[in-house]
Amino acid sequence: MTASPYSAVYPLDAPNPGRATPRVLSIAGSDPSGGAGIQADLKSIAALGGYGMAAITALTAQNTMGVIAVHVPPAQFLRQQLDAISSDITIDAVKIGMLGDATVIDEVRGWIEEVRPAVVVLDPVMVATSGDRLLRESAEKALRSLLPLADLITPNLPELAMLLGEPEATEWESALDQGKRLAAEYGNTVLVKGGHLPGPVCPDALVNTSGMLSRDVIEITGPRVETRNSHGTGCSLSSALATVQARTGDWEVSLQEAKSWLLGALTTSEALEVGQGNGPVHHFHHLQQASKPGAFAATLWKEAGPELESIYGLPFIQGLQSGELPERDFNYYLAQDAIYLNGYSRVLARAGALAPTEEEQLFWAKASQQCLEVESELHRNWLSTREASTATGPVTKSYVDHLLATSASGSYAVVLAAILPCYWLYAEVGRQLHASYVDAGAPADHAYAEWLKTYADEDFAAATRKAINFTDAAAIAGSEMERAAMMDAFIQSCRYETAFFDAPRLFAQPSIGRG
Repeated sequence: MTASPYSAVYPLDAPNPGRATPRVLSIAGSDPSGGAGIQADLKSIAALGGYGMAAITALTAQNTMGVIAVHVPPAQFLRQQLDAISSDITIDAVKIGMLGDATVIDEVRGWIEEVRPAVVVLDPVMVATSGDRLLRESAEKALRSLLPLADLITPNLPELAMLLGEPEATEWESALDQGKRLAAEYGNTVLVKGGHLPGPVCPDALVNTSGMLSRDVIEITGPRVETRNSHGTGCSLSSALATVQARTGDWEVSLQEAKSWLLGALTTSEALEVGQGNGPVHHFHHLQQASKPGAFAATLWKEAGPELESIYGLPFIQGLQSGELPERDFNYYLAQDAIYLNGYSRVLARAGALAPTEEEQLFWAKASQQCLEVESELHRNWLSTREASTATGPVTKSYVDHLLATSASGSYAVVLAAILPCYWLYAEVGRQLHASYVDAGAPADHAYAEWLKTYADEDFAAATRKAINFTDAAAIAGSEMERAAMMDAFIQSCRYETAFFDAPRLFAQPSIGRG
């Protein structure tokens, strides 16, 4: 993780290439047990922040033990479903799943050619996880005619082999080779999935040989989850990808997000206790987890861990702890801290203006006032007798700009996430520094003894706990997209905290005049 991202600012008000709530249509079969097909698609779309719609191609009688029967309604009725939706609603993405027979495929192809949705994900459902065949052999040729109309094709390894008329790949390199040839044949992107392969990791790769991606093969690997609950994983992943792609416009980013979500859905699947066979994944695991008090704060703290580790290793912190920090570095830090606090106070005031309760409004307003008082104290007691430039340093400017941009465009929850590292990381670093100073016997000749004593302030520790609780509560009340934005803002501020402590080493000058 980069310790000093002086120019790596990612403004939260950057234009979004897609819709905040994508309108996603699933064209697929129905699973009455709820784990696969249309039912899984609608859950996945909702879980990833989309508005789900469905046109049913086939009715199945199935459960977690397998498929008992399949009924394909008249293809003309499917076309009526599709026309009814597209004549009224703008469709941002389409996921195509089980199609059943050639006449159904022909209707879907004709509709796709007419409507031309922006994103089309085709999951060529041919064989269920249970091994049951879901596409008639006579329809395979018709299915191949649909492939060129898809932006992304997501076959499992048996389906990939069937589309190429070859034996199923038994190792990853062979699977990638098949994916490349399928992508070259139809001119689109293929998602090669390693779920059927043995081993402790589960690789997935986006493959495109026509220059549509940043490189021909983009591989993303994750841990393999040992579970029998994999019913509907293909349906769930493809519909999740369609939803995220309509929002991000970037297949690599979309796969990262969808794969991370599916990993959690598989990991928590046993909590559902559905069926006696191959059970479903837990589509809404992340929402339930996010609703538990303290859960989001715990996730934030885990993300902060690498930055704290980096901070403890910085020469500035080690010198401050030992008392051997060059005075010019400390003076630079103090001057930049005073400048930073002035900007930070404005962001705290903005949090108070956005706060939904009187308690939170008063807390952030008081915090803003205290920031200005601390800045004044720094100038009066510390900086008045020290030589330090009053010019704003590059790290200070970047950090303050990040906070101001977030406060201008972000929600209350996102603003709190951006604010929090200055409380939480500062309090934790201060606690460690003060503890090490006391453990060393509080040496009287320590150059920064008076500064280290300020870290023992219990009022600031209490305020930090309150800031954490307010942020956690805002995350519980927010949407999944809002929590993602909170995480981005928090991580960015954590990186700036590290950079701020490291800045004196890079920018403090041996001899600095007043100015």
